[in-house]
Amino acid sequence: MSLWTHRDFVRLWTGQSASQLASFAAQVTLPLVAVTSLGAAAAQLGVLRAVQQLPILLFSLVVGVLVDRWRFRTVLVAADLGRALVFASVPLGLGLGLPFLYVVGFVAGTFTVCFDVAYQSALPRLVERNQLAQGNSMLETTRSAAQISGPALGGGLVSLLTAPIAILSSAALFAFSSLSVAQIRNRTTTGVPRTGVLRQIGEGLRIVRHDKSLRAISAATCVYQFGFTALTTVYLLFLSRTLDLPSAVVGLVLASFGPGVLIGSLLSAWLPRRFGYGPVVVFAALISDLVMLTTSTLRGSGPLTIAALIVINILYGALSQSVDVAVTAIRQLITPLEVQGRVVATINFLGLGLTPFGALLGGAAAGALGIRAALLMSTLALFLSPLCLSLSPLARLRQFSE
Repeated sequence: MSLWTHRDFVRLWTGQSASQLASFAAQVTLPLVAVTSLGAAAAQLGVLRAVQQLPILLFSLVVGVLVDRWRFRTVLVAADLGRALVFASVPLGLGLGLPFLYVVGFVAGTFTVCFDVAYQSALPRLVERNQLAQGNSMLETTRSAAQISGPALGGGLVSLLTAPIAILSSAALFAFSSLSVAQIRNRTTTGVPRTGVLRQIGEGLRIVRHDKSLRAISAATCVYQFGFTALTTVYLLFLSRTLDLPSAVVGLVLASFGPGVLIGSLLSAWLPRRFGYGPVVVFAALISDLVMLTTSTLRGSGPLTIAALIVINILYGALSQSVDVAVTAIRQLITPLEVQGRVVATINFLGLGLTPFGALLGGAAAGALGIRAALLMSTLALFLSPLCLSLSPLARLRQFSE
C-alpha cells in the first residue's frame, strides 16, 4: 500500500514538511534580526548559534525518555506549538536586546530537540515494517527540499518585510505543523513504565552499547560527525583562500550540496531494495568519501575547477544522504518500539557531542599544517565511518523479513 493513502502518515509528512521549512528559514531570519535590528557583532552571532545548539547536549537524553513515555503526537504538537509562540514573540521583545534573542534561540533549540527525536521515533509506530524505507525517503526528501528552499524563503521575506516581520513566517508554519500533526488518529503508547528518568536514560545507553548493530551505527555517526565538522570548517577556507574563488562562486559551490542531498533522498528507498542495506551503507559511504577526497587535489579558480567542485558536491550529497536514510531505516527496524526515543536521543547525543571538537581540530590543523593538508586530513577521517560499519553485522545485512 502506498503511503500516500495512509492518512496518519500524510498528516505527519505534511506537518514535518512545514516544520522543516520553518526551521531552515529561521536559520536565516533569526540571525538577521540580531544583525539588522540589534546591531550584533560576529562574536555575538556565534553566541546565538551556540545557545541554539546547546540543548542537544543538555536535553537529548531526557527528551528520549519523554518520547518513549508519551504519545509521539503529543510531543510533536507541543514542540511546534512552542516554537510558534517563541518566534511570534520576537517582534514584541526586541526592546529587551540581544539577551532576549539568546533566550529565544535556547528555547527554540530545546523544542527542536523534542521535535527531531519525536519525529524520528514516530515512523515505526505509525507504518508497517515494509513501509519504513518509503516513509523515510519521503520525509528526507521534503527535509532536503526545505534545506534548499528554507534559507531562500527566509532571505526573500527579509528583503520584502524586514527581519522581525519575516520571522513570523516561521511562527505561522510551526503553527500549521502542530495543527496537521494534531489530526493524527494513532494514539498508541509504548507502555514504558514511568520509573526514574536517570534509570531510563541508562537503559537507552545500555541498549546501544550491547547491540552490535546499534553500537556500530553510534560509532559510525560519532566519527562521521567529528570528521565532517572538521571538513566543513576547513572547506570554506579552502574555497576562498586556497582556490581564491569569488564569494558568489563559493555560494554556488556550497549550494550544490542541496541538489545532491535531494537526489539521494529520492533514491534512498530504491537502493536498499536493489542492493541490500549492508552494501548501501558500507559502499555508498566509502564511495562518497573517495569522491570528496579528490577535492584536495584541485587547483586554480578556472571553470574546470568550479565544475569539478559542483560535481563532487552533488555526488557526495547524493551518496551520503542515501547512507543516512538507510542507516535510519536499519535503526528503526532493529530497535524495539518502547525504546525508539531513547535510542534516537542516545545516538544524536553521542554523534553531535563531538562536533565542537571536530571544528576546533579542523581550525587548528589548518593553522598548523596548512589548509590543503588539513582538508586532506579531515577527509581521511571520514573513512573511519564506513570502516566501523564494515566491521559490524550491518555489512552482511541484505533485507529484513516482513
